[in-house]
Amino acid sequence: MVRSVPVLNVQSFQRVLAVLVLSLLVMAMPACQGVSSASNNSGNGGGPGQLTVSSSSVSFGNIQVGSKQSQSLTLMNSGTTSITVSAATVSGSGFSLGTVSLPLTVAGGQKQTVSMSFAPQTAGPATGTLAVTSNASNGTFDVALSGTGTTNTSSSQLSVSPASINFGNVAVGSTQDQTGTLSASGASVTVSSAAWNGQGYSVSGITFPVSVPAGQSVSYTVSFTPQAAGSVTGTISFLSDASNSPSTETLTGTGEQASSHTVALSWNASTSTVVGYNVYRGAQSSGPYTKLNSSLLGGTNYTDAGVLSGTTYYYVATAVDSSGVESAYSTPAMAVVP
Repeated sequence: MVRSVPVLNVQSFQRVLAVLVLSLLVMAMPACQGVSSASNNSGNGGGPGQLTVSSSSVSFGNIQVGSKQSQSLTLMNSGTTSITVSAATVSGSGFSLGTVSLPLTVAGGQKQTVSMSFAPQTAGPATGTLAVTSNASNGTFDVALSGTGTTNTSSSQLSVSPASINFGNVAVGSTQDQTGTLSASGASVTVSSAAWNGQGYSVSGITFPVSVPAGQSVSYTVSFTPQAAGSVTGTISFLSDASNSPSTETLTGTGEQASSHTVALSWNASTSTVVGYNVYRGAQSSGPYTKLNSSLLGGTNYTDAGVLSGTTYYYVATAVDSSGVESAYSTPAMAVVP
């Protein structure tokens, strides 16, 4: 059992901040000047590049007979010249393609979204195919479709908490994690899959299919790693055999260019026998806090390079023993990034 909490060295911490303010040339990352890069167009000679799709398969899960569910796919042009989609057809009982004006032009480096629906008329599994034909270098490709018609009239419900997640401002290239929860009510629910969209968002910490007993819940992790500056929105759609499937969660976050500053932290070693430490960061002294290190830290210092200019951060540290028991948070230490 961890009996003591690591104490962040505030004096040393403040000295580091003073260095940040007074010695920007030392702490700042050098700017790149006179750097040029050639555009990488997979279509040689300026021709169309590849047309890729956000997913090679789409599962609609369990849908009640007589009901209809829609999902969308994103077509992405990896080249620098336009690609023309001349045909998009859907086969398979119950599957249909949303309204698409053909021919459809996808400009170089741009995306277009197409929607599909599944409206089963009979109970049982169904499969289908979305076939896309274009003048891209990879020509025609298929997306596998699947779904199951069900006559389930159960009152089971799957709730997603929170209904929306706001990551706030995150430095480009850095990752921020938040936790979501799936809860079942009325009857046990089997969650067959999750689909998400929005650049930089991902889901982990959960394996599908997963059964959620009535009155209980399972958790998962949502991560945001912005690749460019700007606001990014997204959604997560959980497919299940609940009567309210799909259950959705909205995502928002803003990528900001990382500051040229870093924040260096040090703390007093725990007086208990420990195997490592964790460092957490928050926007308020009361939290919530997000863990910064992906694996246990063996030493008593850490440098946070994913900070934004003009932002105030609060840091805490914890100690972890050989049984995996983690101490309480240390007293928060504040850093103001110029």
